[in-house]
Amino acid sequence: MSSVSNADSSNGVLQRALLAFEREFGRPARIAAAAPGRINLMGDHVDYCGGLVLPMAIDRSTFVVGDFSSASQIRLYSAHHRQTGVLVDGSRSAAVAASGWAEYPRGMVAGFESAGIPVPGFDAVIDSEVPLGAGLSSSAALEMATATFLEALTGHRLDPWEKARMGQTAEHVFAGVPCGLMDQMAAVFGREGCVLLFDCDHVSVEAREFPAERVAVLALDTGVRHELGASEYPRRREDCERAARFLGMVNLRQASLETLAGPGAGMDPTTRRRAVHVVTENERTRKMVSALERCDWGQCRLLMKESHASLRDDFEVSCPELDAVVQIADEIGISGGVYGCRMTGGGFGGSCVALVDPGQLDALPLEFQTRYERRTGLKLNVLVTRPGRGAHRIG
Repeated sequence: MSSVSNADSSNGVLQRALLAFEREFGRPARIAAAAPGRINLMGDHVDYCGGLVLPMAIDRSTFVVGDFSSASQIRLYSAHHRQTGVLVDGSRSAAVAASGWAEYPRGMVAGFESAGIPVPGFDAVIDSEVPLGAGLSSSAALEMATATFLEALTGHRLDPWEKARMGQTAEHVFAGVPCGLMDQMAAVFGREGCVLLFDCDHVSVEAREFPAERVAVLALDTGVRHELGASEYPRRREDCERAARFLGMVNLRQASLETLAGPGAGMDPTTRRRAVHVVTENERTRKMVSALERCDWGQCRLLMKESHASLRDDFEVSCPELDAVVQIADEIGISGGVYGCRMTGGGFGGSCVALVDPGQLDALPLEFQTRYERRTGLKLNVLVTRPGRGAHRIG
């Protein structure tokens, strides 16, 4: 097997990872894999309710590069954290304690072995250009990059859905986050030039062409990470599951506003608000697909505004910083080149997503940053992105 030192030489982060591997482990890496982060245009907090979501893989990836090891240990080095972690001891009978970033690859190794795919000893370096904690799913990018690396290492290629579910299980069991399947699915099925319409009830995905010549995407990272999110995310899922049980449904995908006004009228007010968000967000996702196809920016703006209001008021996962970004976008408006803006991801901080006029890309990032800093005293990190490629091996 040859070295991948010259693979995709245009990517500086990949090259940095390859150099780090040689420095840390004393030999060239022979296997390299990448998986993207994602941004969600519509459909947040509905994937675990069987809903409809409209994410896209972004053109920023996490890289895992490495090689077989003569030892039975698995050694990982995180370039971002500048830490080495040993995940599995020589007997393979017990996992060596890992924490933080190492839980994600640890979960993927466990997933392969639970599926009856033995994982040999290896050394690897992890590096990423997906911003951490920005709501762009750096965790799923790491999971799917690790899975793709392990596919090459073991010679066993997973079914794409199995691969995504394995990452979801790693998130649940090893990171303790009861997420839906959207993030892993976007990282696996991402296609350049396309958004993905994912039906979480029927577990199907459609790639829809994104009109990149007519619209651009901004990820607007507030720079805040409210700790409340770690405890509140599971509670939101519990609220939705309680609403479904009240209605006698498997999940809220079968619910409608009529259902909530009839049989659902007896729910406690908080649970009912959660269900209202899910029902209306599914309908907004359907309409958003059509609006993008027609390049109907007025409709996109309205749908994104309604979605953010629902996430803020009914689902209560926004925060003042996210609200400030959406308000700034509304003030700039379509005449200023902003076609819509909403929070994206789990909430309680992280990022907003904005659809903007490509002809205004030179001016809009600075405009957002200036207004945000003036309003909050904080720095806004702006990332211009486009639909990127899903998880893949390099070289």
